[in-house]
Amino acid sequence: MKLDAIDLRILDAIQHDGRITKLALAEKAGLSPTPCWMRLRKLEKAGIITGYHARIAPRRIAPVASVMMEVTLANHRQADFERFERAVAATPEIVACWSVGGGVDYILKIMAADIDAYQRLVDGLLDRELGIDRYFTYVVTKTVKEDTVLPVSSFSASGKEEHNVS
Repeated sequence: MKLDAIDLRILDAIQHDGRITKLALAEKAGLSPTPCWMRLRKLEKAGIITGYHARIAPRRIAPVASVMMEVTLANHRQADFERFERAVAATPEIVACWSVGGGVDYILKIMAADIDAYQRLVDGLLDRELGIDRYFTYVVTKTVKEDTVLPVSSFSASGKEEHNVS
């Protein structure tokens, strides 16, 4: 699917307001409502838009500890990665996980009730013998920036009006 400037405007608008009306979205995209809505549905079917979510302020619900964790596995066979990734996917407190290149294998973002709850979670992961060789913990003391909005307009750095998306 090729994305053009209108598609990027649609994506930008719904990232900022997932509850935007059809009419307001069409206005921001520079289209009439029906073609705009058809483009939105096409972006959803192509898997470019994967869902709509509410952004929640966790600290307004209860105190919470945010922890970043680096993980290095002892072995690097495909089965080792798959076993670890299945465990991560099944652990709700692990809210994000990135497989990275460099000195570590994964970086995880964990939200726990407190540091004790975080340590119990880690102990549980270690007890499950998932192949964790080393891990380093970084307690988040202050969130400086945490944005869920992607800068889609800057993805067109080449200046092209259309973008191929697989």
